[in-house]
Amino acid sequence: MDAQAAALVLARMQFAFTVSFHFIFPAFSIGLASYLAVLEALWLKTGKDLYLDLFRYWLKIFSVAFAMGVVSGLVMSYQFGTNWSVFSDKVGGVIGPLMAYEVLTAFFLEAGFLGVMLFGMNRVGRGLHFAATLMVAVGTFISAFWILSVNSWMQTPTGFEMGPNGEFLPGPSWTAIIFNPSFPYRLVHTVIAAYLTTAFVVGAVGAWHLLKDRANLHARKMFSMAMWMAALVAPVQILVGDAHGLNTLEHQSAKVMAMEGHYQSHPDGAPLYLFGIPDDANQKLDYAIAIPKASSLILKHDPDAPLAGLDTIAPDKRPPVWIVFWSFRIMVGLGFLMLGLGLWSLLARTRKKLYDWPMLHRLAVLMGPSGFVAVIAGWVTTEVGRQPWTVYGLLRTADSVSPIAAPAVATSLAAFVVVYFAVFGIGTWYILHLMKDAPHPHEPGPEQDERAPIRSAGITPAQQQEEVE
Repeated sequence: MDAQAAALVLARMQFAFTVSFHFIFPAFSIGLASYLAVLEALWLKTGKDLYLDLFRYWLKIFSVAFAMGVVSGLVMSYQFGTNWSVFSDKVGGVIGPLMAYEVLTAFFLEAGFLGVMLFGMNRVGRGLHFAATLMVAVGTFISAFWILSVNSWMQTPTGFEMGPNGEFLPGPSWTAIIFNPSFPYRLVHTVIAAYLTTAFVVGAVGAWHLLKDRANLHARKMFSMAMWMAALVAPVQILVGDAHGLNTLEHQSAKVMAMEGHYQSHPDGAPLYLFGIPDDANQKLDYAIAIPKASSLILKHDPDAPLAGLDTIAPDKRPPVWIVFWSFRIMVGLGFLMLGLGLWSLLARTRKKLYDWPMLHRLAVLMGPSGFVAVIAGWVTTEVGRQPWTVYGLLRTADSVSPIAAPAVATSLAAFVVVYFAVFGIGTWYILHLMKDAPHPHEPGPEQDERAPIRSAGITPAQQQEEVE
């Protein structure tokens, strides 16, 4: 491997490492912000302090996860200038404004109301505090909207014009750029994934405390709400994922071929490979376990429909099958496990045993991290399946990297690994430490901590002057 190729591999590894760390925190905070809004709404509607206790309990966890998401996101953005300056120069005219809109709308909205949400419960009226909680929840969604619009445009670029130096410039309508063909599917799929990620974390915490005390009302409520989400939303996510897959087949067929392990074309109906060992060198799937014609049935709704394989794609335009094949199966497998847990909880609920089946609770605890694993696996499927392109079909990854030396990238990557595992490892440990203790009546919130701000910025009165005779 020459120096330029080594620098490219290391730059990709660095971005993949940092974005993987970053992605897990927004995936949690997007869902948790909406969960907090639901809890506060239920408290205001019913007057039950149980909902207020749960709100304060999860608010402390949200504040830590949100902070780690912001910090990890800032680090990622710098890499566009250090490691991917050619990419930034080529596509900055399109994605630069979209990322700026994310800051101007979502980040400012979240930052403006986060302080009121965290520390304003006893300082502003209930209605205003609930409005602040809603604004933070809306802000997390708007942030996802813009970031996913950027990513989707890179997957299915539309609405642009080519400049004289090969740069991508906005066309006559920003609507075509923002609402590119894959964006609606990716937005819905990702946001639902964030809600499910949060639901399984909440369910795992509730189940953990139910295993210790089945009579804990707070744990019961957490577990019940999470299992409703699993039972009702997991099936929807599977349907949305299927629609997203059909859209991907239309616009990025090579990615679907890699996901399915279809090295060869199938003119009379393609099998669905459940498992196998991809062999990119020989362009075949070893030890394959397949359901005949099932892939054509899923992707074309016709078991005899022909499906093209990677043999129809030029070798230098094929994604690496091994990674995409297995990351896709991890994501789908976890999705069906989520569905299974949701259905099991429905069975327990109908038999009035939701809080009495330890095996159900143990499985819920084990499934706690499943949402994080699934979103990372989905991201890997999406991004590695797009290779060898940064802008699909138009700009290669190899042509997007900065002219940097491999040792420099290796040094910064090593530094990121050490710092990230130290800083975010401590943050994750602290979140788990907060989850270890069960919520209880009169749960203290961040505003009741002695280290919380006493007054809002800008209204601290000046020191009183002695009256001059």
